[in-house]
Amino acid sequence: MPQRRVVSGRSQEPRQRFAEELHRLRTARKLSLRQLGERVGWDWSLFGKMEKGETLGSPDVVQGLDTFYGTPGLLLALWELAAGDKSQFKERYRRYMTLEAEAVSLWHFAVSVLPGLLQTAGYARELLASGGYKGKELDQQVEARMSRKALLEGEDAQPFRTILSEAAVRTALRDPTAWREQLEYLCEMAEQPNVTIQVLPQSAGLHGLSSTDVWFLRLPGGRTVAYTEHGYGGELFEDSAAVERMQRAYDAMRDLALSPAESRKFILCMLEELPCDPST
Repeated sequence: MPQRRVVSGRSQEPRQRFAEELHRLRTARKLSLRQLGERVGWDWSLFGKMEKGETLGSPDVVQGLDTFYGTPGLLLALWELAAGDKSQFKERYRRYMTLEAEAVSLWHFAVSVLPGLLQTAGYARELLASGGYKGKELDQQVEARMSRKALLEGEDAQPFRTILSEAAVRTALRDPTAWREQLEYLCEMAEQPNVTIQVLPQSAGLHGLSSTDVWFLRLPGGRTVAYTEHGYGGELFEDSAAVERMQRAYDAMRDLALSPAESRKFILCMLEELPCDPST
């Protein structure tokens, strides 16, 4: 049996260990970098740089690789060691990402921002830029977010339901063309068999999740966990009593939302209100 490699406290060794594991997993599958990029959905040159230790990649990229290789949490843990004190992960978020890869269905409520799984590149770019990202880091984050949408694609895609507050649907981008593309994309995704989109009108008033963005993950075996988030962090709930309270609030709110068909009409009406692009 080969001797287990030990990650020491020296700063470069965790980074090298992460790069080695990426290379080992890829070569074990007998994949070229280009083939890996095609299957996972990122630029293959990024994976080459990660395997050489030139970059660590973003958390979303690493999560995508964990999902592809069937190693939930392993690469994220190595990434965190390599990132050191600059890590973007808290333990509970890393745990959430591991559970998301295992989930058999997802459902969600958005207070003010559309969920990443339904964002266009234009929407993600403006949102991430407003949070301080810029330059190459911004490009990488946008690319990583776009790749996560693969969760909703393919024959085995997870069922996904989201309830969008009217505020989230009406908060437009600065770029009218990008905003039109985002609304058109919502209508397109609403037609996918595994995606359900509902709009909660402002006339519904206050409800139990009025200030909370929340994700629910249904796991194999029927257990459900919840993750609440805001712009600067989030919290994972695995306690059944806490999750049950949030589920009851979600169910009551869903009763107040427009039906999927009515919600699509609502978004289409918003599109009709937008000025047309004179170049088309």
